[in-house]
Amino acid sequence: QVQLVESGGGAVQAGGSLRLSCILSGTSTHIGVMGWFRQATGKQREFIAHMTSAGGSRYADSLKGRFTISRDNAKKTVYLDLDSLKLEDTGVYYCAARLDVVGGLNEYDYWGQGTQVTVSS
Repeated sequence: QVQLVESGGGAVQAGGSLRLSCILSGTSTHIGVMGWFRQATGKQREFIAHMTSAGGSRYADSLKGRFTISRDNAKKTVYLDLDSLKLEDTGVYYCAARLDVVGGLNEYDYWGQGTQVTVSS
C-alpha cells in the first residue's frame, strides 16, 4: 500500500521558517514527480512546487523565492523549505507523487494526508 506521510508542520510566527518533509513508502516503483500543494480554509488547493527524479523543478510564480523544494530519491523523500512565512501561508500542506514525469500540474497518483502550517503575527 503506497503511503505518503508529511511532517514538519506547526505553528510559527510571521517571518519564520519551517521545513516540511514527505516520505513515500509501500512501493519500489520509480516516482517521476513529487510535489507540494496547500489548501487554506475555504479556498481551493493550490500548487506550490514539484521536482522530477532528475532534479528539475517548477514553482508557482507567487511563491518562488520564499519556498524551496528538494528531493532525496534514495530516501524517497521530498522536502519543502518555507522561509519568510506570512499569515496567508497558513493552511494544510500536502505532498503528492506521480509515477510519470509527464502529466498535468495537478495530476498525481498518490496524496498524503497533509500537515498543518499556522502562521501568526
